[in-house]
Amino acid sequence: MLLFKGLRDQLLSPLQAVCGIVEKRHTLPILSNVLMQKKGDVLTLLATDIEIQITTSTIAPGSEDASITVGARKLQDILRSLDDGVEVSLVLEDKRLQLKSGKSRFNLQTLPADDFPRMTVADGQSTRLQFTQAQMKRLISLVQCAMAQQDIRYYLNGLLLVAKASDLIVVATDGHRLAYASETMGEPLIPIEVILPRKTVLELSRQLADTEDPLEIILTPTQARFRFGNIELVSKLIDGKFPDYERVIPQNHNKILPLNRNRLLQSLHRVAILTNEKFRGVRLVLATDNMKIMSSNSDQEDALEDVEVSYNQEPLDIGFNVTYLLDVLNNVNDEIIELRLADSNSSALFTIPNDDHFKYVVMPMRI
Repeated sequence: MLLFKGLRDQLLSPLQAVCGIVEKRHTLPILSNVLMQKKGDVLTLLATDIEIQITTSTIAPGSEDASITVGARKLQDILRSLDDGVEVSLVLEDKRLQLKSGKSRFNLQTLPADDFPRMTVADGQSTRLQFTQAQMKRLISLVQCAMAQQDIRYYLNGLLLVAKASDLIVVATDGHRLAYASETMGEPLIPIEVILPRKTVLELSRQLADTEDPLEIILTPTQARFRFGNIELVSKLIDGKFPDYERVIPQNHNKILPLNRNRLLQSLHRVAILTNEKFRGVRLVLATDNMKIMSSNSDQEDALEDVEVSYNQEPLDIGFNVTYLLDVLNNVNDEIIELRLADSNSSALFTIPNDDHFKYVVMPMRI
């Protein structure tokens, strides 16, 4: 039974779109597979890890309808190994899937489509939001670095998505730093707050294009659906109470330093080489029109960068985890970034001049 016949990329591109969420090792072996459903002239591909589900499709004319599951990574690796532009075919015979291309033949084991677990799309009241892919991709890129990883406070292992007035707001924090970004939409939004899981956020960041193509988000109390191009991504939501981000963002820091982002980034990269591998601490020592960036490690090695800055207030000595500073500088594209400080014991606030749509708060550390 012929499932597909066409150019390699007609099959490889949709397969790559769903393979990102497939775990290499899973307690349920069938979750390492991709579900392939042939109906009419359309071949639908679906992958899930129970928490997230991605569906896409490709044109596959002719033959009869059929459904099967096959190892997603193996099929992807085989297709990648073939030359660009070659024709491939998928033929289902005796519970095995044969991939043919030129003189190459690959026979893959399959599992029944009926055994493949699929997420149930939530019914009931939903909120629909319309954006461009570029808008959402930009927001995610500004805050995703601050998401926690495997934190016992499970609600930090993701991203807060807020629709408020006419603003779409995204916030992430790991307890040591917090990133906030917003986009003003052209019309009022229905108020809603949800927490997207970390894996969903990373997958969206990978999949979304930096284009004006539309993105539809459908939110229910337990589930989020994202539709863009010919892809639908369905994700469970994190059930928890996200910290009050508005209380965390400092309002009255009076020491404001405009800094050249690229110059500061390069200085921090150099100083970071000699930081303590465990704590990664750097000191910023401020004096009139001068900032020294300093680091040292347990081998009695040290580094110093001298940076000219516009600063005319009392001296200040404050320490930070350099990784947190590098993260913000790597993810903001503006030439000038502002550093706002109060004292050596208070958090620092990074902002973009004359722009309230981005804020990055980082806690100091003792060095």
